[in-house]
Amino acid sequence: MLVKRFADAKPYEAPNHRGVVGLRLQGFESGGPENQWVGLSQFLPWGGAGPDSTPFEKVYVVLEGQMTVIANGIETVLQKYDSCTIAPGEVREIVNRTNHVCSMLVVIPYPAGATS
Repeated sequence: MLVKRFADAKPYEAPNHRGVVGLRLQGFESGGPENQWVGLSQFLPWGGAGPDSTPFEKVYVVLEGQMTVIANGIETVLQKYDSCTIAPGEVREIVNRTNHVCSMLVVIPYPAGATS
């Protein structure tokens, strides 16, 4: 078992993101998960990401606030504890259209060739 304390989570920069602080909770370390990594993204009001896509799927879980997810021309608002899966290659944009911080758990498989 690998325990990581929130106080020890390290920030990371995500490409094509704005108004966000990302913290890596698990992943990319010895003894950590072998198939995916887990991050906590804290989006400021009107912060977001995209539009873009990646070659691997992503799972978003809103922990606080709300997030608008735009995929395939459809806008969906995720509220606290709502979640969604973004398929590989699916173009998505996410925007916090509120004046409150949105905290979102993000689960992503490792890129090809990455090792824990």
